[in-house]
Amino acid sequence: MSSLLDKLSAGTLDQIESLRTQVQDDAILVEVAWEVTNKVGGIYTVIQTKAKITTDEWSDNYFLMGPYFEHNVRTQVELEEPQNPVIKRTIDSMNSKGCKVYFGKWLIEGTPCVILFDVGFSSWNLERWKAELWDCCAIGVPWHDREANDAILFGFLIAWFLGEFLSQCEDSCPFIVTHFHEWLAGVGLIMCRFRRLPIATIFTTHATLLGRYLCAGNVDFYNNLPNFDVDREAGERQIYHRYCMERAAVHCTHVFTTVSQITAVEAEYLLKCKPHVVTPNGLNLKKFSAMHEFQNLHSRNKTRIQEFIRGHFYGHLDFDLDKTLHFFIAGRYEFTNKGADVFLEALARLNYLLRTHQSAVTVIAFFIMPARTNNFNVESLKGQAVRKQLWDTANTVKEKFGKKMYESLLVGELPNMNRMVDQEDITMMKRALFSAQRHTLPPVCTHNMLDDSTDPILNTIRRIGLFNHSNDRVKVIFHPEFLSSTSPLLPLDYEEFVRGCHLGIFPSYYEPWGYTPGDCIIMSSPSQNHLIPSVSTNLSGFGCFMEQHITDPSAYGIYILDRRFKGLDECCNQLTSFLYSFCQQSRRQRIIQRNRTERLSDLLDWNYLGRYYAQARLLALAKAFPDQFTIDESGSGSYHYTATSSFNNSPKFSLESSPHSVSDEERYTEEEEAEKDRSSIKIETIDDLIPELTRTLKDSFGSQYSSTTESSVKHSFSSDSSGPPNADIMSPLGSPMAIGPTSVTTYPIGPTTATGVAPYTFGIDTPPIGPPKAFTNITTATQPTQPNQPTKDPTNASSSPKSPNPSKPTETSKASKKS
Repeated sequence: MSSLLDKLSAGTLDQIESLRTQVQDDAILVEVAWEVTNKVGGIYTVIQTKAKITTDEWSDNYFLMGPYFEHNVRTQVELEEPQNPVIKRTIDSMNSKGCKVYFGKWLIEGTPCVILFDVGFSSWNLERWKAELWDCCAIGVPWHDREANDAILFGFLIAWFLGEFLSQCEDSCPFIVTHFHEWLAGVGLIMCRFRRLPIATIFTTHATLLGRYLCAGNVDFYNNLPNFDVDREAGERQIYHRYCMERAAVHCTHVFTTVSQITAVEAEYLLKCKPHVVTPNGLNLKKFSAMHEFQNLHSRNKTRIQEFIRGHFYGHLDFDLDKTLHFFIAGRYEFTNKGADVFLEALARLNYLLRTHQSAVTVIAFFIMPARTNNFNVESLKGQAVRKQLWDTANTVKEKFGKKMYESLLVGELPNMNRMVDQEDITMMKRALFSAQRHTLPPVCTHNMLDDSTDPILNTIRRIGLFNHSNDRVKVIFHPEFLSSTSPLLPLDYEEFVRGCHLGIFPSYYEPWGYTPGDCIIMSSPSQNHLIPSVSTNLSGFGCFMEQHITDPSAYGIYILDRRFKGLDECCNQLTSFLYSFCQQSRRQRIIQRNRTERLSDLLDWNYLGRYYAQARLLALAKAFPDQFTIDESGSGSYHYTATSSFNNSPKFSLESSPHSVSDEERYTEEEEAEKDRSSIKIETIDDLIPELTRTLKDSFGSQYSSTTESSVKHSFSSDSSGPPNADIMSPLGSPMAIGPTSVTTYPIGPTTATGVAPYTFGIDTPPIGPPKAFTNITTATQPTQPNQPTKDPTNASSSPKSPNPSKPTETSKASKKS
């Protein structure tokens, strides 16, 4: 099966590699992030998975910088002496002046070099560095904000190291590209620009700081983006100093990037700066040699989940596990932002539909979200103990039965079935049956919650009445703790758990990218990966990316929920429709759909998405060193992707292979199906992700020391509004006002007269992004019109706490529009 990368023209690939080689021979790439070797959030995953391809490209010229934490270094880093003599002299110089700087190899795929700074050891400089930050850009930081204080220490140490490194290089100074991630590393970028260090800078925001706070407060976010008074909003939430750090870094950098188009819109309004490049997040990809391998993994891990279900529902195991589907939602416990409210309401409506149509399918919905607990509850542990006791009893009787049968056959007699099971065996089985009796419903939550009465998930479950009754076709299990293979309750790692599930549900309202649905498509680790279908939204970067590249996402196992232009009630109906249609698929249809989902994995591979990062680095070099690197707007150097055919073989036209129309008797050829799918996946040009005049990049990057185009280059950047109007700080490094890469050995701090930001104009022509409008009756369950069924007026069912049984509807409504 050919890769999506095969669609790139050979000439374009040769040009990209030529540009990379010419730049990397005389350049150093440095990535700075608080999450280097320090797992805090999704940025750790971005850097960790991208390290392999970046190390392959830059080799020994690639370095990562992060904070030093002993508990992380002890398990993830192999400390060693640097091979680069300049790096060694720089570290020795800083250590002799009261710092603690460490060098080593990060023990991940690619084993990149890391330089770690002990920020706590340098805290004696905090007050002096705070004063310096105030003098240069008038940002004051309160003493009690420890996270902001750490950001100042970390940022000044980064700027100190880069300045010392340039001083140690003497006359052989290389070009340096420094990539800063998020506001915690932004102070380092600000100080590098203020001290006018001759380096090219990139700043990436993975999610705006103010955007996270606004959405966490249940604000009508996307509809009011143009109307927010950002200074007042940040001040009311006591994060104004953090917001200023982030905004200053955005306007000081040479190239500003975000991870998705939806975040680019957000950044333009909240940070008053339009991103130059969108750099989507990717994952490492290791393909299976045969399709049946990941199916075997799914079957094996599904069996382990079924064992947990047998114990959890003992005494009420009145449903067929072979006809049971496993849905799940996972991530930070942000009830509204992560869409848990929409998922729960859709489950209530799905339960009504399955019961109304007397479906034999049962759905087990898992909520994997960490919350405050004190331990496993007794009932959950007892269920697993009862299951193990029944298993041991059955094995004991089976061994005795087999031994008696074997002895009977040895003497040449047919076994007497009346003697195979004696009274002792019957007594043992009766005792096991009596111990398995249960007079209470299976628990919804597996742990003892500290805030049971105020927990939003549990309160919603009480309101909609999903208490795991025997007549419910949807069962709910809330596991308020991250999964672990050492757990006595559900001994599975997260990756293994996902492989055993059928569908991941992520109806997030605020998700700048969304690694969790991406993990569902390719469960990536250093040794293996797997995929399952998932639900995302058009307000997440991942969902927008898949909509842009796939003709019919739902047929490929990617269901895109419209939370942009629909209200909350309509979103619930649409998600219910997705879930119900998935429940109607046969096992063979689900296998075909997983096969198709696997073919999307190339879209999220760093081998494809890494080109956007390469574009940002080359663009930063052109802006920082215009005398050595030039940009031609003719377009001859831009990335070019071959166009797709005018008539795509969309799944809705390929009747034999569509998961929604395949019967068990129809012919299915894997290679023919793969060829049709490849023609339906759209590879857009990179121009769609580069909104500025930086759309094209010519071969003239190879002429690094050309000076004949200096005047035209300066003219081409005269309209650049990505930085503040302070000419001393923001002028190109090759201009007379800047310091050249080889002209100085020390970089003193010069006074500045202004630290303003570029004026902002509302120039984005994007339609208003509609968040869900509040609706009054969230418990109304509307039955959507289903395919292959006559249209009729369905009934509604109330699932309020007073009527947990929605089988008797009290009012009617029109059928909701099929998604």
